[in-house]
Amino acid sequence: MSRLWARAAVAGVLALLVGCAPALAPAPVVTVPRFPDFVFPSAPPSLARGDLSLCQQRGWQFLQAGDIRGARREFNAALKANSGFFPAEAGLAYASLADLDYGDAVSRFDRVLGTSAGYVPALVGKGDALVGGGRLDEAIKSFEEALAADLSLVDVRRRLDVLAFRRQQEWLKAARQAADAGRYDEAAAGYERAIAGSPDSGLLYRELAAIERKQGKDDQALARLRKALSLDSSDARSLLQIGEILEDRGDFAAASDAYSKSGALEPGEDVRARLARVRGRADLARLPGEYQAIANAAQVTRGDLAALVGVRLAALLQEGSRRDGVVVTDARNHWAAPWIMTVVRAGVMEPYPNHAFAPRGIVRRLDLAQTAGRVLGLIAARRPTLARQWQAARPRIADLPEGHLGYPAAAMVVAADVMPLLEGGSFKPARFVGGSEALDVVNRLEVLAR
Repeated sequence: MSRLWARAAVAGVLALLVGCAPALAPAPVVTVPRFPDFVFPSAPPSLARGDLSLCQQRGWQFLQAGDIRGARREFNAALKANSGFFPAEAGLAYASLADLDYGDAVSRFDRVLGTSAGYVPALVGKGDALVGGGRLDEAIKSFEEALAADLSLVDVRRRLDVLAFRRQQEWLKAARQAADAGRYDEAAAGYERAIAGSPDSGLLYRELAAIERKQGKDDQALARLRKALSLDSSDARSLLQIGEILEDRGDFAAASDAYSKSGALEPGEDVRARLARVRGRADLARLPGEYQAIANAAQVTRGDLAALVGVRLAALLQEGSRRDGVVVTDARNHWAAPWIMTVVRAGVMEPYPNHAFAPRGIVRRLDLAQTAGRVLGLIAARRPTLARQWQAARPRIADLPEGHLGYPAAAMVVAADVMPLLEGGSFKPARFVGGSEALDVVNRLEVLAR
């Protein structure tokens, strides 16, 4: 009996060794694994068999020692002994991954997963092979399936986070390149993908809003910017864009509030200029409809001109001497009454001897020149050197000789380039003034008054 037992024991050992090839080649001793991120493809209980497990372990030792050829020899020996031993196929897949043959590795891992769908070593290895092949979306899916099967895979979780960030950066880069090239639909789709992967990034919402504004989708852009602001209340740039959209819509009060908050977070000349502009537009929007219509009027009235000068040059008029005792009898019920009294008290427009202002009287070019000349007199206090040049100038005016009563006013506005001469060097003093011409003259005066 003892001899029979001894023969059986020897036969068993030989069977174990014959399964691995060559039987006499010692497996390397691995102290520092060459591929520490690889997950050992262990055999499930249903496939547990001593000879196959020995080949599998030896193959893994060769692989971690960097001997890929020796690893393949051991894994193939296990498969030769049992073609259904899928852990050895996973070992061969890892050998291809170590050899940077990503296509073969993915194919082998897929064969394993076709046999055992939730086999974690194959899911992790496939993820690594897909990363190597640049197939990030598929890699992320494979890693996610591995984590769903085994939550203890801390290292896989780390790799998944890094990979998700890398994919995010690639999406963002592609979206920005598409935006720079004017492919706004493609850029918007890229930002949508990036936001799906990182929904708490205010930057992504703000950049997508800029794209949507170029697409004419201001409602969507405004919603994106408000979302960005809800994620980061210190986002001055989102506030600036919100202000721009609201200003374009004519909501000047809300735009002013957005610009003010943006400027408080990031002070600068640009936001100060925007704030001043929108406040000015808000003031303008509150003016009567008659004022808004002046620019397109075929003929400007004295009331119109008084309003233009009173609104656009208010600060300058306040600097001049005030004539509080002046009486005007016919302006009380006129829409421009406040500005009529302002220009009269500042001395830039005069009532008639009978104390009537005649606000509905039509303005001629000489009337405009006289008003502009008086405004230049106020500006002279700020710019005396220039004022002396205007006052000393004697330009030749074809239809106004120097002895004409209107010549001094016309000469001053021509010299100051406030009212240029017309065709043939003429001034045409009796020609009616239209809204665009009156506005141009006031604009020029406003520039000189700065």
